[in-house]
Amino acid sequence: MKDDPMNFAALRFTSCLAAALLLAPAIASAAATDIVRHKIPNSDFPIALAVSVPPGATIHFISGQVPPIVDKAAGPDTIAAFGDTKTQTVGVLQKIKEILAGMGLGMGDVVKMQVFLVGDPAQKGRADVTGFMAGYTQFFGGAQPNLPARAVMQVAGLSNPGWLVEIEVVAAKK
Repeated sequence: MKDDPMNFAALRFTSCLAAALLLAPAIASAAATDIVRHKIPNSDFPIALAVSVPPGATIHFISGQVPPIVDKAAGPDTIAAFGDTKTQTVGVLQKIKEILAGMGLGMGDVVKMQVFLVGDPAQKGRADVTGFMAGYTQFFGGAQPNLPARAVMQVAGLSNPGWLVEIEVVAAKK
């Protein structure tokens, strides 16, 4: 029986089949190890429709960041102290960039963003989405193509009346 070529062939086939079945999940998961950013169909808007983060990626939750003071001569609770929506957006995203860098991450690792905009008196109480986008696109889209899933909402106010922008992000890295 030991020298029977038919039994040897069957044993070899069974061994190869078993090995293939055992390796299949590893091969499949190796293909799914990258963070996937799903584009909005037929759009060049600089956000992702969705982002898929695979098992094994480390997820980092960055608390909401608010703008730095840009005019120390202005009252500390005024819009003049922090600037318009674009200025505040750039300041907040720069702070987030620095926080991420301190963690060994970059803006390209951001997978989710929540943006809170206060109605701007200069915009008749409406959030200045145009100003926000002018600041946002300095960090996302173009030279840095990894786009996050994102939500932007207008809120009644933030804890400092001079703040028009607060942003929190989630970053992930494999």
